Amino acid sequence: MEELLVGKHVKYIITVEKRKDDFESVVMEHLRLNGAYWGLTTLDIMGKLAAVEQDEVISWVMQCQHESGGFGGNIGHDPHVLYTLSAIQVLALFDKVHVLDIDKVSNYIAGLQNEDGSFSGDIWGEVDTRFSYIAILSLALLHRLDKVDVGKAVKYILSCKNVDGGFGCTPGAESHAGQIFCCVAALAITGSLHHVDKDLLGWWLCERQVKSGGLNGRPEKLPDVCYSWWVLSSLIMIDRVHWIDKGKLVKFILDCQDKENGGISDRPDDAVDVFHTYFGVAGLSLLEYPGIKPIDPAYALPVDVVNRVMLGR
Repeated sequence: MEELLVGKHVKYIITVEKRKDDFESVVMEHLRLNGAYWGLTTLDIMGKLAAVEQDEVISWVMQCQHESGGFGGNIGHDPHVLYTLSAIQVLALFDKVHVLDIDKVSNYIAGLQNEDGSFSGDIWGEVDTRFSYIAILSLALLHRLDKVDVGKAVKYILSCKNVDGGFGCTPGAESHAGQIFCCVAALAITGSLHHVDKDLLGWWLCERQVKSGGLNGRPEKLPDVCYSWWVLSSLIMIDRVHWIDKGKLVKFILDCQDKENGGISDRPDDAVDVFHTYFGVAGLSLLEYPGIKPIDPAYALPVDVVNRVMLGR
């Protein structure tokens, strides 16, 4: 079997972070803060976070903050709860959450909760269970969950549960592995996993594994490395990960590596990107691949970082 090419992946991530004017960087300008989270978390899981200049990263992250308290995807971009979470997570990696005005940031997030318990992503009002997870995770990391109505938030998430055991982005929407992760993780963080039918959902999730060993996000779709995170983390949280073939999934992820230049793609022999590199390495971490740090399936951060932020260890 292939092995994880740590050195090449580190080099690839550092190169991507430094590029500013090629096509890939330009089209990703609006979500550069997400890219920083993906790349830096990958480095940390592989034990290589010291490869980046910490002060430079933190300074740039703080320049992405808007006067509202939220963060944009890059300097000068509009704030959104998605980029706000990435900012908190990046600061957590470096043990620098304290540089935030925590009340200002948490008030921005709390202000996005709607009357029915759902959350909007920003002032323009789009509602999605992704935003429920993001808001709950962000506030948990800031120790400010008391600023929102958690009971209503949980009730809204449960209203998005379907007859197949899965969850959609809004009530009545199709079950999708990405949305399932968001809903299950939000329920895990709020201590509400008892509302999930673990056998029914576990069956739907384990059916996502295809012959190649990879996982897809919905029935009849192609496998994609990113679902090594969305599906696997959900199975772990509901204690049904033993229902899939872990060895075949490890092989699928490793086969998606660019063996010359580093990085991981969605499927073997496709172009690599930092998004799939993160989810591939994170998936290997969940699979207890040797030599890389464990990642928390709900908080999407290395376990040692979560323990430090949440428990002060």
